[in-house]
Amino acid sequence: MSGARRYIDELAARGRYHFTPEAAREALGGTKTAVMLALNRLARQGLVAHPAHGFYVIVPPEYRRLGCLPADQFIPALMEQLGIDYYVGLLSAAQYHGAAHHRPQEFQVVIGTKRRGIACGAVRVVFIVRKHLADVKTRPFNTPRGTVRVSTVETTVIDLIGYPHHAGGLEQAATVIAELAEQIDPERLVAAARTAPIPWAQRLGYLLDMAGKAEKAELLRRYVHEAARDITPLIPAMPREAAVRDAGWKLDVNADVEIEA
Repeated sequence: MSGARRYIDELAARGRYHFTPEAAREALGGTKTAVMLALNRLARQGLVAHPAHGFYVIVPPEYRRLGCLPADQFIPALMEQLGIDYYVGLLSAAQYHGAAHHRPQEFQVVIGTKRRGIACGAVRVVFIVRKHLADVKTRPFNTPRGTVRVSTVETTVIDLIGYPHHAGGLEQAATVIAELAEQIDPERLVAAARTAPIPWAQRLGYLLDMAGKAEKAELLRRYVHEAARDITPLIPAMPREAAVRDAGWKLDVNADVEIEA
């Protein structure tokens, strides 16, 4: 067994599934070129993967078909190494909260600044930029490699409205929101809305009404009445000439939205 193979086996035995090339060089004692050649051999064997510059993961047998660790098992360590605040959001977060509709093709991670996505074997990660990240509420979820930070239900539904193009469009976003609605705490929903642009709250409240969950949106309605200064369209990119005005949400309903049961 090579020294590099022993190194990753020892890391895995201690429950650590990520490392830097610098740490590998320190442990193995070889030249930079020799250590990189050894890591490349392990990568060709499917034993390690390289999702980001300066960051390797160990791939256990159950994930060899993916060619990488699942994203939620390495994103926390990668974000810590990079010093980037983050949370798992949108459709990926919705799955943690029990939503079964529309499994995302990419693992969706929300951060404060623009960053290129990750392709690691069959695993894909997309980064979505959100302002006021420090104000957003999250909660930890356990994974086989530790914990991952996930947006709360209330933050998740706010984000689904704010970034519908990352949810397959407004109708799919509305379907997921309806599926999560029973878990919404009305007070926490208002708190989440305060971290986002007010039009997001206007659109979300309307869709909660459409989903038959008006009781979850009553406090949000009061917030909109106090904070919203303008009438906003349900879908900004569509014309408003034939829109129906919803005075309660200060919203021009310029499209029909069908919510799947």
